[in-house]
Amino acid sequence: METAIHPDTFGFLSDINTHNNREWFQANREAYERAWLNMKNFTQAVITGLAETDRYITGDIPVSKCVFRIYRDTRFSKNKDPYKNWLGAGISTAGRKLNGPEYYLHIQPGNSFAAGGYWRPEKDHLAAIRQEIDYNGARLVEILDGPAFRGHCRLDRDEMLKRPPVGYNEDNPYIDLLKLKSFTASEPLTDAVLSGPKGLEAVLAAFRRMYPFKLFLHEALGDAD
Repeated sequence: METAIHPDTFGFLSDINTHNNREWFQANREAYERAWLNMKNFTQAVITGLAETDRYITGDIPVSKCVFRIYRDTRFSKNKDPYKNWLGAGISTAGRKLNGPEYYLHIQPGNSFAAGGYWRPEKDHLAAIRQEIDYNGARLVEILDGPAFRGHCRLDRDEMLKRPPVGYNEDNPYIDLLKLKSFTASEPLTDAVLSGPKGLEAVLAAFRRMYPFKLFLHEALGDAD
């Protein structure tokens, strides 16, 4: 079982950030293959660990459906670099393509993090989550203010409405949460921790801290047991 992100994986990602072209990539394909295998094996270990604590995660989720390919789609982007300078995995019952609450692991030198929640919910799901916040916002606030979450995680507030969503007023006690467009939380992870003997445990611990928040979202969508 892979319990860490190898330092060479960070080294490869640093190098491709500097040499982001097909010629360099082909000349260093073996380094890429080792980094890719390290990421897949580490992700498999994360899935196995999550299956022990999250009833929405099973150990037989194919890792191939969770990891993101390193190749960029440059068709509609001004940035024509052919490769990503990071590796990532979305972990859910549908791998990286779930339309619902999930976990996400991002591996990038100096910018790695674990995340959980629901990124940009579809219209009906967004309405259901906001309704749950309106009805049970005190419980969500309790989760977010709890020492386990607040001491390590950050609720992402990068995308918010400027005005209250339709059907809600500015004086709603949970208006800041109702204005969110996405419901995700993240926790930074250092290269040293991820490549050390407790790399896997650090990721799993971060996801365990996010689980009550993720569970709130599941319940809002009516898919809790």
